[in-house]
Amino acid sequence: MRTAVQKHTTILGFCVAMTLAMMLAPPLGAGESQAQKAAPAKPAVQTGPGPAAPGPSSLAAARALVVASGMSRSFSIVIPQFMDQIAQSLVQTRPEIAKDLEAVLIELKPEFDRQADEMIDTAARIYVRQMSEPDLAAAGAFFESPAGKKYVETQPAFLREAVIAMQAWQGKISADMMTRVREEMKKKGHEI
Repeated sequence: MRTAVQKHTTILGFCVAMTLAMMLAPPLGAGESQAQKAAPAKPAVQTGPGPAAPGPSSLAAARALVVASGMSRSFSIVIPQFMDQIAQSLVQTRPEIAKDLEAVLIELKPEFDRQADEMIDTAARIYVRQMSEPDLAAAGAFFESPAGKKYVETQPAFLREAVIAMQAWQGKISADMMTRVREEMKKKGHEI
């Protein structure tokens, strides 16, 4: 029973993550199915030179969007979290290295902060492939507006509450579905 509950909890966690990803994803275009959206794009027939590299203004607009939307916050928090994990792990088994380890981590932090900045650039390049420069600028303008700033400010609390609400909802749906399946299977002569 415990194993079944643990497996069910793992599946629920995955479902919560996937549902949140779908909730936060942009809506599908008119007439576009989820399968079409997920399918890899068909390569365009190339008639001339290869695709042009995105211009500096497109990359700047995309980078500004990554920062203004709060997405960069997700990248930036990874560095201190990993450093804390390393420190806790090493000091737990080697308490005598705590002072030197703290100095090393402080020294290395700028190096790894630059890597978080590289992830911002990577996200910007992904946006440039997905959105036109005018759309990037318009999205960035929204996130720079008072409503956009409030949206970004509320995202961590919203996601925490949404995860809790979705876990409760999924638990209810799971129990209700199993009850209904049992009822219907019983009508067919099967006890589950």
